[in-house]
Amino acid sequence: MRLALAQVNPIIADLEGNVARCLAAIQAARLSNPDLVILPELAIPGCPPRDILFDTSFPQAVYDATQDLAQRARSGPPVLVGTLSPAEDHPPGHPGLYNAAFLLKDGVAHLAAAKRLLPAHDVFYEPRWFLPGPNMPPITIAGKRVGILICEDLWDEGYPIHPPAELLDAGAELLVCMAASPYRHEIMSQRLYHARRTGCSLAYVNLCGGNDELIFDGRSFALDSQGQVIAQLAGFEEEVRTIDLTKDGPIQVEEGGKEEITYQALVLGVRDFVYKNNLKRAFLGLSGGVDSAVVAAIATEAIGPEHVTAVTIPSRYTDPHSTACALHLAAALGTHLEVVDLEPLHETAEKTLGDMLESGTAGENIQPRLRAMILMSYVNRHGGVLLNTSNKTELSLGYATTYGDMAGTLCPIADLTKLEVYALARWINATQVIIPLFILERPPTAELKPDQVDPFDYPTVSPEIERLVQENRSNLALRKSEHKRWQMGVVLKISPKAFGTGRMIPITRR
Repeated sequence: MRLALAQVNPIIADLEGNVARCLAAIQAARLSNPDLVILPELAIPGCPPRDILFDTSFPQAVYDATQDLAQRARSGPPVLVGTLSPAEDHPPGHPGLYNAAFLLKDGVAHLAAAKRLLPAHDVFYEPRWFLPGPNMPPITIAGKRVGILICEDLWDEGYPIHPPAELLDAGAELLVCMAASPYRHEIMSQRLYHARRTGCSLAYVNLCGGNDELIFDGRSFALDSQGQVIAQLAGFEEEVRTIDLTKDGPIQVEEGGKEEITYQALVLGVRDFVYKNNLKRAFLGLSGGVDSAVVAAIATEAIGPEHVTAVTIPSRYTDPHSTACALHLAAALGTHLEVVDLEPLHETAEKTLGDMLESGTAGENIQPRLRAMILMSYVNRHGGVLLNTSNKTELSLGYATTYGDMAGTLCPIADLTKLEVYALARWINATQVIIPLFILERPPTAELKPDQVDPFDYPTVSPEIERLVQENRSNLALRKSEHKRWQMGVVLKISPKAFGTGRMIPITRR
């Protein structure tokens, strides 16, 4: 049996565009004469559509788009595509929908499966919008019985029902899992574990692309009946590939190192955020520190140096080496660099606010707030987006200034600990020294007062506070800074527990 795995990169609610993307993938697959083309979960509406689903016109528009795709693909092979379907029930205040797989064949689209296991943890709130689907039998394709799973249906450990086993009991000879599984560290090994538990040949087709904080990594794969990988598609990019379950043999799975995969994920997250929101340019403050250096490298790789403007804003406390490093880095990356002296604004603020700035914290924090005003002026004047350069350890500790260095719509490294930022910087430098060594070797400093260095032993503090975050626990530092993180921009998620929609801790508590 020949299966075409088609991992596509849809845009949420871009129904016309998503139909076109799916159709292009189907047409590309036709060249290799597959028996079935498999597209990912929610490929038509885009993922995650979230509260758009409460707009009653949207599910109907998705249904119409699915029927349109069926008509436009009618001369090709059968297709499985992720979409929406009305559920049998419609509870009050609920959209009453199935997260569905439709079979497109001979110009007709009909329901082939509905997701049965709805995750309600971390960034997943599927019971808010979907109802569990019914137990549906395998479908017949090219004489084979094919059981259809949708993402969490494969991860059935601990649930009271077991969709893979039920499909096999119903006669399925092959399982297909249509997924929208976002990237997290070590997620690939977890997917393979659950796929192998079925003891059956399985094709897993995953979404790719960035949508807000979620980065879908693709890396679709197929297993033979012995659990051996016989195909794996590219990571973090669209691909269509046809496999032959009877002829293709085992391959070596390419995992890549942690820093390499992290870099690929963050580059895709930034690229798609900029592209999908029709932004033309990204701005960031380039301080001469490691955090902004890494963000600059990611942004340049994501959207090209011609679309990145770095702004360095030295103050009376800035080491000249910091400014020199910013100049060197911008030149190495090929990005445009603006230099704006903070001193005139700093002096004006001191004259205007007087003794309100005499205390240490107020006098220090006015500087990042003035820098944020400068950076946002560039965004307002030229259009685009401001990239935040905060790391996760400092955000966890509350070592960041609200309305200052926490400004920015997108936070590319806010799910990387301080130690992970350094590791990524060294990986970036592995083939060519782009980030000046002075940045990597000197003690971290905010440079908001003379001879300042960060007051933390990061090798000790960073893993300790990250462990609390991953365990859904808090210490005093996390509790006192919760209000800051509620006001942050979008944090690109790459760990199992990131700041954002997957960590909803109240500000007001005891």
